Amino acid sequence: MSDDFKNRTILVVDDEERMVRFIRLNLEHDGFHVIPAYRGFQALDAIREHLPDLVLLDVMLPDLDGFEVLKLIRESSNVPVIMLTAKGEEDDRVKGLELGADDYITKPFSPRELVSRVRAVLRRTEAANPASRSEIIEVDDRLKIDFGRREVWLEGQLVKLRPTEYRLLYHLVQNAGWVMTYDQLLTKVWGYEYRDEAHYVRLYINYLRQKLEKDPSNPKYILTERGVGYRFVDFRKRQEGSSSRGLDESDRN
Repeated sequence: MSDDFKNRTILVVDDEERMVRFIRLNLEHDGFHVIPAYRGFQALDAIREHLPDLVLLDVMLPDLDGFEVLKLIRESSNVPVIMLTAKGEEDDRVKGLELGADDYITKPFSPRELVSRVRAVLRRTEAANPASRSEIIEVDDRLKIDFGRREVWLEGQLVKLRPTEYRLLYHLVQNAGWVMTYDQLLTKVWGYEYRDEAHYVRLYINYLRQKLEKDPSNPKYILTERGVGYRFVDFRKRQEGSSSRGLDESDRN
């Protein structure tokens, strides 16, 4: 067993004691430290007290449902959250992602899937900052990005991005002008295990467009390459062209 995540703390929130025992047994076998919670308010207290590295959160809870708990978590914490949803409840999965969940697991699930999903989310959320030094990228007069400081500015205002949105934007901008396929984005942002989850990319592209585009239905920054993937506008070429025109004009004077 690899110990790259040994002793990471996982908060498991589910009102079914048998399910909690099942999850706990398998996570502890893989080297994780597990804290159980059976109610929504109990889970919120546990997060403040134990500062877990990841939360497994069931949708159906007796006091607060999982979505309410997730909303309250996101008001004060970016701890990664994996939602546990009933089989076939696609609306629950989409709603969880929209509220800031990092992933979901559909019940019933195997021990192997459980551990794989937990490790995949931890890998991408605990990865080092992709840009270590501060460097402001000026896409245009409207949009500026500093990956070193993890800051995005739109018309002079700081835009709050969730961790997954930030990672997706990073890979798009770093490959500006090039088409990023669904598989490439899924592998880089979510992990190799998610290469068949194309709807993740579409959903989070929509989130980014809602936050960055002046008209999300007619995007200027994040362009769709139908049937293939997405491409960030090649702002560098445009800037080089502007610089060349400036030199030409000065040469003529």
